[in-house]
Amino acid sequence: MSLAVCPGSFDPVTLGHVDVVRRARTMFDEVVVAVARNSAKSPLLDVERRVALARGAFADDAGIRVEVVPGLLADFVRDVGASAVVKGLRGGADFDGELPMALMNRHLSGVETVFVVGDPALAHIASSLVKDVARHGGPVGDLVGSEVEAAVREALAARG
Repeated sequence: MSLAVCPGSFDPVTLGHVDVVRRARTMFDEVVVAVARNSAKSPLLDVERRVALARGAFADDAGIRVEVVPGLLADFVRDVGASAVVKGLRGGADFDGELPMALMNRHLSGVETVFVVGDPALAHIASSLVKDVARHGGPVGDLVGSEVEAAVREALAARG
């Protein structure tokens, strides 16, 4: 059985994330959506909420599960028995950022990274842009699921 890990902060999970994970699922028997804590980022949604929203986004596919990455991705990949890491690419800048991480993960775990080119119709969607648009009252319902949109607006309102 082939298993891939699709890591990210998923703050929040977007339709672009959903597209990449679902396409990864066509290549692997099982995909673990690995919600990571990124020390370089200050998340809008706490990790428990991000996990719950991701689980909701993939509830219809028993071959996709969502877990928290407790430490290094390389350790997580080894612990779950993954044969690959899957990362989505929207463009060249994404590749430039992902390549060093892919090389380090391979160095630490021996697991290769598979890059999936995102759907061009969704290439403009980034979690940071979703939060920025929502922060200014703009529409984000066509960028994220309705439950995610509500969670983002609620978290922004709580921050004042």
